[in-house]
Amino acid sequence: MRNHLIAAATLVAAVSAPIAAQAQNTVGVAGSGTGTVMVDNGTVGIAADQRPAFRQYIVQERVPNYTISDRVVVGAILPESGITFYDVPQSFGATPYRYTVVNGETVLVEPRSRRIVQVVD
Repeated sequence: MRNHLIAAATLVAAVSAPIAAQAQNTVGVAGSGTGTVMVDNGTVGIAADQRPAFRQYIVQERVPNYTISDRVVVGAILPESGITFYDVPQSFGATPYRYTVVNGETVLVEPRSRRIVQVVD
């Protein structure tokens, strides 16, 4: 009986290990208020200390503001057409994401899925 219990516990541990590892790859928010940090699979978007300069860059480039009916939140999927995505300059760090301005919010977007990964505040 004891051997069956040990075997069952070992099986549960072996099966749950990959699930626990996958749980680490989620999009989330750490902190609250002005100290919010966005996390996505361990990849950092625009760092907090670079956000003012990035916003200034957006203004200088005169990036158009696109309006959609949905809320602009991390995880939202942007429409397939009608929105242009722009490369993030190297001076703000290498990133696989693109940026655009939607409903007055600058966002980083995963280009293939059009999923918002960071709202740059």
